[in-house]
Amino acid sequence: MNYIKESFEDNEWKLIVDILENGKNTNWFQMAKKFNIKPEGNKDQRRKAANDIWRKFKNKKQITTVTPKRLFYDIETSYNIVKSWRVGYNLNINPDDIIHERAIICVSYKWEGEDTVYTLKWKKGDDSELVRKFIKVMAEADELIGHNIDRYDTKFLMTRAIKNNILALPKYTSTDTLKLARKHFSFNSNKLDYIAEFLGFGNKLKHRGMPMWDDIILRNCSDSMNEMIDYCEKDVLLTEQVYNKLISYGEQKTHHGVLNGKEKCSCPNCGDKNFTLVKTYVSKVGTSKKLVKCDSCKNQYFLSNTEYLRNHE
Repeated sequence: MNYIKESFEDNEWKLIVDILENGKNTNWFQMAKKFNIKPEGNKDQRRKAANDIWRKFKNKKQITTVTPKRLFYDIETSYNIVKSWRVGYNLNINPDDIIHERAIICVSYKWEGEDTVYTLKWKKGDDSELVRKFIKVMAEADELIGHNIDRYDTKFLMTRAIKNNILALPKYTSTDTLKLARKHFSFNSNKLDYIAEFLGFGNKLKHRGMPMWDDIILRNCSDSMNEMIDYCEKDVLLTEQVYNKLISYGEQKTHHGVLNGKEKCSCPNCGDKNFTLVKTYVSKVGTSKKLVKCDSCKNQYFLSNTEYLRNHE
């Protein structure tokens, strides 16, 4: 509503608020007099001006603000079943020794701003339907977010997609919380469990370890599958909490302001155009950029010196 309010003068907005609170008064001339709408016009002009303000408001209300669709997700995969003559370390296992390829047991995901965590699971070792459905979900997202998804989860999904002849997008915008942790901090461990506990969000769910995988992969145990799904869904919830904390020290991958048709100087996180200068950085060749903080959501982001001067001074 604040974004819509910016499109009206103070007296025009008071007219709108009065209509919203007290119901529309069809005597537009009286409304124009009450809120000093177009005082230089005649009666008909003032009546029309007040009515036009209300029409403009209704049209703007029909325009939905675009919010970046951020998708938090995590996958759990099976192991390869292979032929092996012995056990121990440093074994030489060749691709020809694979009896059954690893696959995706389940994928859990949630949309930013929603409470529900969804899960897709394989059918007795067949992940083709799971992958087909989740590839469609991924296509809806403006940004994928997960822990170690760039190196593992997304690539594994693409591998299973090509295996099952499922066409996926050639590129996905993603934010990997593991990369955020490594880039900006020096945690004792960059594992999700440690970071979540360190930041006060609690721990991952405990599970039985490899016996849980054995029960699912070898015995199709429904209880163990439910155990794994609970574990995976908790990871998604923790990832969202960790992301929201870490991203305040990093940079957004999707510019919320530009997505809504605003200028580059608007906040990438919430789209607000009001900001406060935090620090000026000058490079060795003499170019400068500004670190600013959004007055609304407190997100920090960079502006070029030209963009800053054009919109702030």
